[in-house]
Amino acid sequence: MAIPIESEFSSSTSGKPIPVAATATPGTAIHAAGVSGFEKVWIYASNVTASDATLTLEWGGVADPGDHMVKSYRIPAFSQPLRITEGQIIKGSLIIRAFSSVASAINISGYVIAVR
Repeated sequence: MAIPIESEFSSSTSGKPIPVAATATPGTAIHAAGVSGFEKVWIYASNVTASDATLTLEWGGVADPGDHMVKSYRIPAFSQPLRITEGQIIKGSLIIRAFSSVASAINISGYVIAVR
């Protein structure tokens, strides 16, 4: 029987938010899925600056539009964390990346539940 394991993103340090530094593809690495099983992903984005910014979320690749989970999603200035994905599945060592219209304006937080 598979046992779900909740964890932080692989690119997070001790659960801290991940600043989206990239402004184009390939985006800032958020999480790399495990080799076996699958993972359900919850992602939240907040804007820590005084200007609106857009977020593009690359899901397992960098092809436009095929690998974009979210494209140019507007995150308002000084926003609370907004839910971007809720239990979206990724597997097979694929990488979730993000880029923004403004470098380091958006912070990504969240968690994964791995089922192996």
